[in-house]
Amino acid sequence: MTQVTPYARFSGQVATDLLEVTHDAADLDAGGWWAVVLNYEGHLTAARFGRVEPREHAHPVEHGDWTPVALDAWASSMSRHEYMDAVETIRQAIAAGTVYQTNVCRVLSAPRQGRDLRGLASLLDAQHPAPHAGVVFLPDEGTEVVSASPELFLRRDGDRLASSPIKGTGRSSADLQDKDTAENVMIVDLVRNDIGQVAVTGSVQVPSLLRHEEHPGLVHLVSTVEGRLVADVGWADIFAATFPPGSVTGAPKSTACQLIDQVERSPRGPYCGAVGWIDADNGRAELAVGIRTFWADPASDTLRFGTGAGITWGSDAAREWDETELKAERLLAVAAYGTGLG
Repeated sequence: MTQVTPYARFSGQVATDLLEVTHDAADLDAGGWWAVVLNYEGHLTAARFGRVEPREHAHPVEHGDWTPVALDAWASSMSRHEYMDAVETIRQAIAAGTVYQTNVCRVLSAPRQGRDLRGLASLLDAQHPAPHAGVVFLPDEGTEVVSASPELFLRRDGDRLASSPIKGTGRSSADLQDKDTAENVMIVDLVRNDIGQVAVTGSVQVPSLLRHEEHPGLVHLVSTVEGRLVADVGWADIFAATFPPGSVTGAPKSTACQLIDQVERSPRGPYCGAVGWIDADNGRAELAVGIRTFWADPASDTLRFGTGAGITWGSDAAREWDETELKAERLLAVAAYGTGLG
């Protein structure tokens, strides 16, 4: 595979001229424009770039050939039977009163075989546009992430911090159930608490609740929570309060995370983590929840992709498995055929 120049792309901006890489969140407050990948397990890779410019004016860095990955080449960290068993384990925990909701995920893997993810990034950009899509390529750091995320984890503008959790997914609005509404409201309450830990008392609000958002092949139920940050709060404080995202963990978060560790068979990595950018000079940032995301695992020379579903007492195990299939369907079709239509 040809040498890849380190770069990142978000919101029509391309960042090049890599200056430094850090794994310490405190460095993100010191200035500069950073591309950020924060794994679900808490490992941070942040790259400070010296040049950020509109994509149409940027030096071309995204040329890459993509060899399709057949749909049957993907192996799942959990079989259908294992996933349904995990759903029932969560439902038993809910019945026992230890948790209200927990997200259960599985990770798909396929041989990389020299595939250049820059080519996949171009395909996704053309065939599966997403409001919080992003690309981070730091090959020397073992970080190559291509995301078509529809979900905002955190947006910062000065002292304003907002999050827009997704809970509830269907092919159309008619597919959304009472269970989805209840789940969304539970996670909104959790996110209010998370943001409240770093926000001025009384400033946390929910300006939008249970809106329907259409994405390629899917409809999501989305809410927005926002608050005003206390003075001198840093990114290490913000991450400590809000990470991992509540929409991909559960409520209460600490108990849900323990159950996730118990029932899941593979580390999530960038999936369900945070992928985005921080402009420390201007006090702005946008970080997506790392869903609908492909990444390279250099240790095993594989490509990975995650998919999951939120489990409540009202969950049907077979339906939850089907939801994980639905969420993966169009993205895997792009990787296989170069189109989200299969």
